[in-house]
Amino acid sequence: MLDLTRFQALTFDCYGTLIDWEAGIIAAASPALAAAGRSATPDQVLETFGRFEHAHEEGDPAPLYPDVLARTWLDMAPALGLPADAAVAQKFGGSVPDWPAFPDSAAALAVLRKHYRRMGILSNVHLAGIGASRQRLSTAAGDPFDFVVTAEQTGTYKPHLRHFDRAREILAADGIQPAQWLHVAQSIFHDHGPAKQLGLSSVWIDRRANKPGAGATPVADGSWGLRVTSMAEFAAAVAQAFAAKA
Repeated sequence: MLDLTRFQALTFDCYGTLIDWEAGIIAAASPALAAAGRSATPDQVLETFGRFEHAHEEGDPAPLYPDVLARTWLDMAPALGLPADAAVAQKFGGSVPDWPAFPDSAAALAVLRKHYRRMGILSNVHLAGIGASRQRLSTAAGDPFDFVVTAEQTGTYKPHLRHFDRAREILAADGIQPAQWLHVAQSIFHDHGPAKQLGLSSVWIDRRANKPGAGATPVADGSWGLRVTSMAEFAAAVAQAFAAKA
């Protein structure tokens, strides 16, 4: 069993873990489908997105995430029976600030903030997009995060290790070593793979539990120290662990 009390820092993937990016993707695609009189199931939209997105994240430096999304839409549209309209692609690319938070995320983060010295986000989204999402994840106690590392800053996209390298530098400046750092994420491909490669402990927030397929992320193998199906479950496990230690 993973000892949740031995860590001093948590880092999170944001989209898929804290922000419901799959709901955001489906909502952003729906107007174009409706306007063209086309139908597609949510799983079809997500599988199509997952088939194309990562190819547009490759390159060093990589394009900003709104451009990645716009280019992804131009590939998705024909696959969904839609015209590859540049204006629609730009709108799809600008949809990140509208993506909703999972209902349990903000409250869970507020609980976790009580138990860990530092909390940060490692995200493939650009700074403007992550700024809007941080507002959605804040509570009356404020923004729970001390720092954020984005693809806009690193010039690369996870699963490239540069996000993790930068986080290690930030945490080391606070006297926190990798053994005291726990990464929390939904995506096996983007997060648990690199965490394992670096020897980091991780928690899998399996938001797609009991759903078929991999959704909007590529299929990948990985390992983790703890699997839960929600942020609420994770926060409860942390609170219980610290209470038992007190």
